[in-house]
Parts: sequence; C-alpha cells; structure tokens
Amino acid sequence: MFNGFARAAPGSRSRSPLAGPLRPQARVLVTGNEKGGSGKSTLAALIATAALYRGRRVAVLDLDLRQQSLSRLMQNRRRWLPAAGVPAPMPLEYKLVEDPASIAEDHAMAVGLFDEAMELACATVDLVVIDTPGGDTPVSRAAHARADLLVTPMNDSFVDFDVLGTVDPVTFRLERVSHYARTILEARAGRARRGRDLDWVVLCNRLTGAGSHNRDRLDRALAELAAETGFRVGPSLRERVIYREMFPYGLTLADLSALPRPGALSSPRAAAREEVAALVEALNLGGVETPPITVLSGSSRGEAAAENP
Repeated sequence: MFNGFARAAPGSRSRSPLAGPLRPQARVLVTGNEKGGSGKSTLAALIATAALYRGRRVAVLDLDLRQQSLSRLMQNRRRWLPAAGVPAPMPLEYKLVEDPASIAEDHAMAVGLFDEAMELACATVDLVVIDTPGGDTPVSRAAHARADLLVTPMNDSFVDFDVLGTVDPVTFRLERVSHYARTILEARAGRARRGRDLDWVVLCNRLTGAGSHNRDRLDRALAELAAETGFRVGPSLRERVIYREMFPYGLTLADLSALPRPGALSSPRAAAREEVAALVEALNLGGVETPPITVLSGSSRGEAAAENP
C-alpha cells in the first residue's frame, strides 16, 4: 500500500490532456459538480479509502485549488493515524504545488501541472481519485476529460438539480439539459472520439428524513434526465453527523468498518456501512475488502476506542 505525499514540480509543462491518447494504466474517477456544497470532497475521500481497503493502489488529487478540503482531510489523516497508533492505508497524494491557491488564477500552469501529475499517478497506481471545484475552471474541465468514471453528488433539492437540468414549474417534467450536463456530454463525446468511455453516476447526497412529494418529483426528474443524458442513478447517501465529525481525524466511514474509532465520534449504524457497500458495488471499485485491523492502541495524542456492535 502506498503511504505518503507527492508533489508535482512547479513550473514544468507537458502536453494538454486533450492533445493525445490517454494513458491506460489507471482508472480515473472524478467527483464533479459545478455547484458547491454537494459533498464532493467527502465522497472522494470515502471512495479513495474504500478502494484502499479493497487492495487498490490509490492516488488522490485535489483540484479545488483554493479550498483544498480533500487535501486537508488527507493531511489530518497523515497526522492522526500515527499519533493514535493506528495502522491504516494511505493513498498517494499529488499536489500541483505546495501552495495550490497561488496558481488558482494561472490556468495554463494549473492545467500543465495537472497533466504532469496525472502522467506520474497513472503510471503508479490502479485508481486515481480527483476532487474538482464547485465551478467551471480549465483544470476542472481537464479532469473531466480524463475521467473514466464521473461521480456527481447532489443534494436532495431542485436547486441542485438545476445544475443538471431545468424542469417545468407546473408539471415538473424535464424541459432542457443545463450547463454542467452539457459539459459532461461534450467531455464524453471527446473521449468517444479517442475510443474511451465516460461512465457517469449521479447520486443524491445528504438525504434527511422520510420520503416526500419533493423527493418523488426529484426522483422522476432524475430518471427522465438520465434517459436523456445517459448517466446512471447511484445509491443515495443520508445526512449523518459522523461525516462532519470524522474530518479532523482524516477518517471516513470506510475506515470505521475496520478500525477502532476515536472515542469522540458517534457510533455509525449498520445502515451507514450498508450505504458504503452499495456505493462500492455501484462504482465497481473491484478488489476484495481486507480483514479488519485489530492491533491498535490509543495514545496521549489520539484517543481510540472499539466500535460499538
């Protein structure tokens, strides 16, 4: 398993990801949605960690150059695990530069460094997980052009649906495809010209409470848009306090199926683990889940406690 942190050298240049054939070594998974606040970073971390536990060699890239939520989570993971005496897998992380915010407005440099990082990552690992910003940037488009699998989380709201499609306010029938969906269709067409597929999965995130008329309407609209654009509707994930609690430790729900949890964390329910299993199956991450890690101890800097049954 890869452990540690890698950074592409600043100032170097390589060809645009659209200029030639894609490298076949690694599968590239992108979490993308031009609307912020949909849970892309949390989902990217969950996917990457779940793949690690299935024996995959994983690299992560955080292309939200200003926010860097995924990168910060991985930084927390690198610090907390050894402090708590917890042996757990780490993905290899590629940062474009030490301070990504410094190149947020230099789109040419960002795309060039992203391409260089991808050349390195794709030659090293089985799966590259890329988190993209909540907006339309050249480096985000470059990532979408590389994607073998695109995962788009959206909140249970027509505000989020509007990024993908517009509905009639009276009938709630689909009127037209929106800007982000058109961007994905363009990326899929470009990949098809090079003999590559783009599998697109859209899933509802942060579901709360029981079903409602709004959710029924949203489900029908998603099914109609899926038929129009060719995405798959993935398994939903519910809103859970534990997602917010795990960030300071750099942990995900995939970890808590195998590791003792910090005593401050809520105890995850079986339904939460079932959601993770359904997601892994839907995304076809492959591999076999490794046995739980049992040799763990707490430390003065990181508290660990066994998960409640």
